[in-house]
Amino acid sequence: MLLPLILIAGLLAAPGPRYREYVALGDSWSADVTLTNVSTEHAPSGCLQASYNYPKQVARALGATTFRDATCSGATTEEMTRPQPVRLVPRLYDGVNAAQFDRLTPRTDLVTLGIGGNDAKLAAAALSCINILPTLTLLPGVVLPAPLGAPCKAKWVTAEGDAMSRNIRRTGPKVAATVRAIRARAPHARILLVDYLAGLPATGGCYPYVQMTDQDADWLGDKLDELNRMLRRVAKAEKVTLVDTYSGSVGHDACQRPGVKWVEGVLPVTTDPLGPAVPLHPNRLGADHQARSVLATLANSDL
Repeated sequence: MLLPLILIAGLLAAPGPRYREYVALGDSWSADVTLTNVSTEHAPSGCLQASYNYPKQVARALGATTFRDATCSGATTEEMTRPQPVRLVPRLYDGVNAAQFDRLTPRTDLVTLGIGGNDAKLAAAALSCINILPTLTLLPGVVLPAPLGAPCKAKWVTAEGDAMSRNIRRTGPKVAATVRAIRARAPHARILLVDYLAGLPATGGCYPYVQMTDQDADWLGDKLDELNRMLRRVAKAEKVTLVDTYSGSVGHDACQRPGVKWVEGVLPVTTDPLGPAVPLHPNRLGADHQARSVLATLANSDL
């Protein structure tokens, strides 16, 4: 895996830096949040930015003269223009992340943006789908409520339709407005819109390794695909480049064995790198894939 990354980096970096001022914007899947490898070089500890996240890997590979990483756990499109308090654990993981757009300048020539999941409330929905005993029933046809049995999908899909699908549709214009605002602040920047990895398998779940019903796992996987399709439409409409991290990550979801999975499951421990994990987020292997995807996208478009 390392050799292709070096070759791509060499193509982009020779004879001099192709991109001189790179700014990374986004949420926890761009920060590649961690509990043990937190970097505070660019953002407060409460953002949980990983020292190995894909923006930092991309910046090193490109040899960017100036690099600013604004990515932060829990960020939405609103945090592009307003400060974000991130006091998760006082004195350990806390602080205030400045408005992410504050890192942009008229000299910025490369921007990566990974956003939309929190606006659509997909991350919160995934956590609400966790079921400790998803098969427990009191009587035939009588299922205990989550987190002890009932699928969470019923909270979102009702006679009025799928509320998550509505959220995703409403998020599209917010992401589009964010792209236009980046262009206004950094008119010469190449803008890359980065999508989300395949966190769950295409069909079914893997209880007890990921504690949710097959029904909920299927629904969440469909909604993640729907979110990525929305991002693709926005990228096309706004004439920016989409970085497809999803396609290449299929088969590396949270249901796979350690060393194969690029997204962690519910259990808060990982082997990549070994230690505590943030559930339902990319691990180091996922961050490496994101970085390769960004660099390959740049290399292909610059040929």
